Amino acid sequence: MTNSNIRIVSLIPSATEILAKLGLTDAIVGRSHECDYPPDIQNIPICTEARFDTDVPSSDIHTQVNDLLQSALSIYHIKTDVLEQLQPTHILTQDQCDVCAVSLPEVEKAVSNCISTSPKIISLQPNLLEDIWTDIEKVAHIFDVDSVKLLENLEARVKIIQQKIQGLALNELPKVACIEWTDPLMAGANWIPELVNFAGGQSLFSHPGKPSVTLEWQTFIATNPDVIVFMPCGFDLIRTRQEAELLTQRSEWQKLHASQTGRVYITDGNSYFNRPGPRLVDSLEILAEILHPEIFDYGYKGTAWEVL
Repeated sequence: MTNSNIRIVSLIPSATEILAKLGLTDAIVGRSHECDYPPDIQNIPICTEARFDTDVPSSDIHTQVNDLLQSALSIYHIKTDVLEQLQPTHILTQDQCDVCAVSLPEVEKAVSNCISTSPKIISLQPNLLEDIWTDIEKVAHIFDVDSVKLLENLEARVKIIQQKIQGLALNELPKVACIEWTDPLMAGANWIPELVNFAGGQSLFSHPGKPSVTLEWQTFIATNPDVIVFMPCGFDLIRTRQEAELLTQRSEWQKLHASQTGRVYITDGNSYFNRPGPRLVDSLEILAEILHPEIFDYGYKGTAWEVL
């Protein structure tokens, strides 16, 4: 199949970013409502929509999402009429998290019921940085493009950070709490603990490659992190600031070591930390800059992260 015959629908932002980095932007004919990067994909038709309201408080979003999942509904709706019009040859989705994007069974159902072209479904399932390299290789292989330069660049950037923090003593590695959701409180998981450790921190509450868990408020307070980084799933810097400020109003907050030393940060989790694609390396650089400003200055401050 030549490139001009390939018609890709990407239903997850990280896959869209992988395709773009591999030079396949022109082959993308459809995207999810959350695919917003790189900017030149903005005019591509949208094939999904959320079945819940994202403009409500975090606790309400959590409840809506849980209700949908418990009733065995996907929390996203696939616009099968748009898919039918687009006649894709390939559909990229994920089988990693039902809250992050359209679930694999939902895509399979839509394809079997509605699409006459029988597109090939490619499902990505990353849990660690290494899995993302594998996903990039997999996508490159399917579309017969070269991934070597891209992977070499990403891996080299990771190595630079690891080399620069090698000389740090254990007491120079701060204990870091990454907050993926604020109500209920949840710690960042999957690749996030790995990124923290690579950036010269000690990750609290989560283990590399494992899913997110709800965090008891008293456990969080008692653990008393050196650094707190807010990276709520799906929220930009402005919304993250609003969410974080609700927590900082609690009486115990002021007693926390991170609060007293001014080491509480907000990030654009939607663009960076929650997307298992090439920009996870940017996310690593952001963390390195936050944790060790005496060593790293990549220039992300003000756009990707801020001090709370």
